[in-house]
Amino acid sequence: MSYPLLVSIILPTYNRATYIRKAIESVLSQTYRGFELIIIDDGSTDETPKIISEFKRKDARVKCMTNKPNIGLVKSLNKGVKNAQGKYIARLDDDDFWCDKGKLEKQVKFLENNPSYVAVGGGVIRVDATGKETSRHLLSENDKDLKNSMLLNNSFVHSTVVFKKEIWEMVGGFDESLDFSEDWDLWLRFGKIGKFYNFQQYFVRYLQDRQNKSNYNIQHNARLNIKLRKKYRNDYPNFWKAYILGWAQYIYTFLPFRIALKPIFSKLRRIIFGHPGYKSFVGKT
Repeated sequence: MSYPLLVSIILPTYNRATYIRKAIESVLSQTYRGFELIIIDDGSTDETPKIISEFKRKDARVKCMTNKPNIGLVKSLNKGVKNAQGKYIARLDDDDFWCDKGKLEKQVKFLENNPSYVAVGGGVIRVDATGKETSRHLLSENDKDLKNSMLLNNSFVHSTVVFKKEIWEMVGGFDESLDFSEDWDLWLRFGKIGKFYNFQQYFVRYLQDRQNKSNYNIQHNARLNIKLRKKYRNDYPNFWKAYILGWAQYIYTFLPFRIALKPIFSKLRRIIFGHPGYKSFVGKT
């Protein structure tokens, strides 16, 4: 049976042979069938291309674009979306996987029934490199709460989001000058056009250890987020609160033993800046 193609899933990858099989399987097990999976292989040198080829032979919805040479994540994202045929774009990182088989079905139904909404997301289960759950997070649900916290936090987990391709085209796609928070920047532009929603359900298991945790990268990313808040200061509320929070987070990156101090910093953040815009639960499995 053929299904109308409404969703294009964009999955960039680079040398992720350990994880990508599970990511692809989580897409193919979705109850919603009207999709294409566009994998952008950014010049992998491990077994990743072989694994992708196995799935392509089994399922015609799996497509692959190969970059030679490597062009990086953000350019790969734009390349994938430009070539997408779907009305909606879904995102999945190569070391994450969807844990709700009804994810796409729920999100497509919501967007089809609510045309004023431009993007929808959901909750995340964070896991470590062994697959052990460390925490769960449900982000703010309704548009008003999401807009109020847009400058304080990234309001969506990228691998949970489905958004309208026409809105992506309208705002000019992902900003290729960014090497961090490119998704947050996109949502900040989306929010000036339409409404947001987050399902209060867990859609993805997210590997929390993937980021480069060198001091330079952590500090670079914190500085970039300060600039992002300044860029959209006139578009969303709570700028000064968000700006001060950004500088506090930047200063925190210089502290010795910052991992040990994280619970204290998180508590102080709640006291000074209020609720962070998401509900967190410590994992036990």
